[in-house]
Amino acid sequence: MRTLVPFDPANPNTRLSSLLSPAERRDFAAAMLADVLAAVREAGGTPTVLATEPLDSVDAPVIVDDRSLSVAVNDALAEGRPAAVVMADLALATPDALERLFDADADVVIAPGRGGGTNALVVRHPEFSVDYHGTSFLDHVAAAEAAGASVEPVDSFRLAVDVDEPADVLDVLVYASGEAADWLRDAGFRAAVRDGAPTVVRE
Repeated sequence: MRTLVPFDPANPNTRLSSLLSPAERRDFAAAMLADVLAAVREAGGTPTVLATEPLDSVDAPVIVDDRSLSVAVNDALAEGRPAAVVMADLALATPDALERLFDADADVVIAPGRGGGTNALVVRHPEFSVDYHGTSFLDHVAAAEAAGASVEPVDSFRLAVDVDEPADVLDVLVYASGEAADWLRDAGFRAAVRDGAPTVVRE
């Protein structure tokens, strides 16, 4: 399945600024992107990176579009459906989780993120368009129903965790095994217990 992977290489993961420098955030984001691209391929998808600026050393075709996320994704979806959209910061994503997304039969298949967002989609219906603002999971369910499309949520921890807050780094260290987890460990990050609660420390 054709799979779009939106990615901002210039200033990614700004909410990780308390943990990582701008250069580190770019390197970590690139590692997460590599993990997502590998998982998409292993799940039978054909990834294309939808980037806000040109990219070097990415093992996938790149479409450069610096417009807002929703506009860029909708234009890319217009080139042909079915297609999937998988966010680049899903460092816990596995081929099995993505296969469940790709194989679901509905016109619109949605993997919600924690906090009401949308982390991954499959779009088969010609009248459906994305809108990533606010609680986009609810908006996408409503948009599918308004278009007369069948809709199916996919309940997946692996696809629900998008790594954009410091607390999410713990999930990568505990549950992931790809380039992003390796990058964090090489940078000195470790899972630890402080005052009886799991946390992240940097050695």
